[in-house]
Amino acid sequence: MHIVSSNALHPEAVAAGREHLPPEDELEGMEGFFKVLGDSTRLRILHALLAGELCVGDLGETLGMSLSAVSHQLAVLKTARLVRHRRDGKVIYYSLSDAHVSSLLESMRTHLSEGTGRE
Repeated sequence: MHIVSSNALHPEAVAAGREHLPPEDELEGMEGFFKVLGDSTRLRILHALLAGELCVGDLGETLGMSLSAVSHQLAVLKTARLVRHRRDGKVIYYSLSDAHVSSLLESMRTHLSEGTGRE
């Protein structure tokens, strides 16, 4: 239990706010998650995958990137569990890991467009 200092104007509000704070390890996980999303190249890959699964070559062509660069970014996205893959012979296809990822991307765009008249 945390003690609210005498500097608090609204001790009940401070206590309520503290109740919503996740544990430190969860916060660190969230920080890492948002660091992965903090890269425009990775965001471009995720948005391209909104259309459905794509292989590395098709992603590279879609984004104008080298296969090596795409593969590197996909590895980061895979580690963060934002994309998954399936193999069909020698070709590996990538897709968004689940509906939460597409919802997150759509929510981000909606939030950023609010108040700009671009909705």
